[in-house]
Amino acid sequence: MTGETAYTPLVLADLDDISALPRNAWCAALDDTAEELGYFEELGPDHACAFIEGNGTLLVSFDTFAHATQTSPNGYPVGFNIALANGWSHLSLIAHSNAATAPWFRAQPIYDAFDRYVESGFFDDYDRVVFYGAGPCGYAACAFSVAAPGAHVIALAPQATLDSRLACWDDRYPSTKRADFTARYGFAPHMIEGAQAAWILYDPHETVDAMHASLFNAAHVVRRPVPYFGANLEARLIEMGGLEPLLAHAASGTLTPATLSHLLRARQTNKHYLHNLLTALEAHDNPARIFALCQHVCAIFPKARRFRQARKRARLMLADPQSAPSHPGTA
Repeated sequence: MTGETAYTPLVLADLDDISALPRNAWCAALDDTAEELGYFEELGPDHACAFIEGNGTLLVSFDTFAHATQTSPNGYPVGFNIALANGWSHLSLIAHSNAATAPWFRAQPIYDAFDRYVESGFFDDYDRVVFYGAGPCGYAACAFSVAAPGAHVIALAPQATLDSRLACWDDRYPSTKRADFTARYGFAPHMIEGAQAAWILYDPHETVDAMHASLFNAAHVVRRPVPYFGANLEARLIEMGGLEPLLAHAASGTLTPATLSHLLRARQTNKHYLHNLLTALEAHDNPARIFALCQHVCAIFPKARRFRQARKRARLMLADPQSAPSHPGTA
């Protein structure tokens, strides 16, 4: 904030594990935690927001009940934990119902809430504002960042829109066909025009994700392909220990393409990434690269059976292409 406010920060150790709670009890637990240093507010039947006061950095994140309870180690929204760990202020927007369109936050109570934030100058109270989300929540992070000009946006495989006139090629979410992506806070690539920087991460081999990413093409947008991460980029970044430092660099203004490349080096020991890479190399019958990859992986994970078998096949192929057995698709 422009004038630092005294506060007593919560710490992660203070939080109980709420991952096994049913939805209503989960919301009540989040309400109790948020009320200690901020507030909890229901935003219509499908959404809520939780706010905790910290320092002059504000993280605005979007999450869902199902995702938080399945992904976070304590059941709290991912952004909630990261903000607490860093002493940041945090506004957590949560889709907590089973409504099929809820994860995109296309609802009037959400629009009204962001209108109030703008009218009250809420975002102006902070020195640094970061919007974050993944997938549908990444769409929401981009769309609502327009409320805080100058913010940094981190979106993992976001949708640009699901308006059938513009994205008829995305048929993954048939239940959203009736959702209105043309109303206010609608077309995400236009909504990030006021951001200081927007970082769009996506796996180029996930064709539909890549098509959405291509629609984010302004000068201040960094589109970063992260091949072989698969559809769940957030899970890979969390496994690599890269999500929190990614957001921290964005919050401090030190995020650059070189910084991001450095963070992504941790993929060299990520099992999901390595398995995806091996599958791709096997599909292209590239024994030299397969052998080099398997040598690397077996040095780190000596019991990696699939990689030991693939290395053996590659060695045979390199010695005598006619003698090597064909590789199974899922060795």
